[in-house]
Amino acid sequence: MSTVNISKARSSLSRLIAAIETGRETEVVITRNGRPAARLVPITAAPDAGRRLGLLAGQYPPMTLEAFDAENERVAALFSGEAT
Repeated sequence: MSTVNISKARSSLSRLIAAIETGRETEVVITRNGRPAARLVPITAAPDAGRRLGLLAGQYPPMTLEAFDAENERVAALFSGEAT
């Protein structure tokens, strides 16, 4: 972790971001009048969608592709306004 004052951060922002991106720095604290004002940290990877979907496991009955596609014509009729 390194600390820089706000005027130095303004003049060397590209270098600070490059240091974060390459992993040379894990965190840069930007100070104003000697007090911490902001923190520059890398963006972490988005959470895996599979883990979130796993929360629903077992809550819905299994469905085959044929069963899923069985309603396609009725759904298309609903969208076109032809459904009765």
